[in-house]
Amino acid sequence: MSVNEERTVTIQDILEDEELQEAYAVLAGSDPDNCSYPQGYVKRQAVFACNTCTPREVEPAGLCLACTNHCHDGHDIFELYTKRNFRCDCGNSKFGVFRCQLSPGKDRQNAKNHYNHNFHGCYCTCDRPYPDTEDQVNEDMIQCIICEDWYHPRHLGCTVEDSEELQEMVCETCMNKAPFLWTYATHIAEPPVVKVSPCKGEVEVNKEEDKEPDDKRRDEPCKNGGEGSSTSPSCQEKKQATNGRTACKRTHQEMTGLPVKNQDKTVYCRLRELKTQGLERAREGAVFWPYHWRAKLCTCVSCKRAYVDAGVQFLLDESDTVLAYENRGTIEQGTASLDSLLMSSLSTLDRVQQLEIVYQFNEMQTELMAFLRQLADEGKVVTAEAIHQFFGELMSRKRRQMNS
Repeated sequence: MSVNEERTVTIQDILEDEELQEAYAVLAGSDPDNCSYPQGYVKRQAVFACNTCTPREVEPAGLCLACTNHCHDGHDIFELYTKRNFRCDCGNSKFGVFRCQLSPGKDRQNAKNHYNHNFHGCYCTCDRPYPDTEDQVNEDMIQCIICEDWYHPRHLGCTVEDSEELQEMVCETCMNKAPFLWTYATHIAEPPVVKVSPCKGEVEVNKEEDKEPDDKRRDEPCKNGGEGSSTSPSCQEKKQATNGRTACKRTHQEMTGLPVKNQDKTVYCRLRELKTQGLERAREGAVFWPYHWRAKLCTCVSCKRAYVDAGVQFLLDESDTVLAYENRGTIEQGTASLDSLLMSSLSTLDRVQQLEIVYQFNEMQTELMAFLRQLADEGKVVTAEAIHQFFGELMSRKRRQMNS
């Protein structure tokens, strides 16, 4: 193919376009027509911010997909991808006199929402916009699954692993807020362990549930009837000189002759087991995690409390992931069979008809890309109405060409 020759895009190319599939998957999981506010704090949804209504000098606010389409059409919009446990702010007190057209009866504010500088169009530790016209390095940003901020790979403080097996990233700041994750990173994440030594500086998880109370431990020998072991004050006081026997109350096992069960119940803790292996990972830089790493986290009572204290209890919920959200959206929209449906339809046509459809598709794709580029330059969000208008005008032009 020559440099000046225009590349022909086939239908299969479009079906396999990863960026288009990803963008659709993000939007497919959210309702484009109904405000999500009545649902409360949605587990995960596509979230946007309006720079027209809530610029940098005012409090940050977030919008659901439907309000972005209907209430803020034509505004300067920041696309924030997805956020967890977020409730739509459109039309609340942060917007002044502006009211939501879809769900006007909202509380003044959503106290449980979490905001960061993304809502004002800035990202990463460099606090720069995206896309950044002043940035000479063209690279995709990566989202931390805990703080949900976006980072340039060069600012993560580590070598970015380019692997399909690595699904999620936790930035260094969030790793230090939940330091027990460093232990898991040593054994689960990439890159592998760099040295072997006792872990130092680890914030210990409370293991009180794993231990029996001291007074119970002191009384256990007496319960078991062992003379030489009855050294606790309570048991000594109850000893009688008669025949050298103690007056301690016999247990049910002693009276029935059943074997005595072990009184010390040890609660298994995967985190504690990993620590005893003596492996250590350098605690610097972001950490990349493979698929299903969350299933390997300990779920004992002590560790669950540690997750809550660090504000990362959602890590135990594998349905919290962006991948799970996108899969739900794809299934709900019924797009899983879109490619097979389209290709099966083409297979019923002869070669000339197939080429004609591909030619018409390429022509439409060129016009559509120009239309989308114009919306992007104007800072507008691609809405269903805009797409319908585009195809309506396209069909009108086709009719005029056929009638001329």
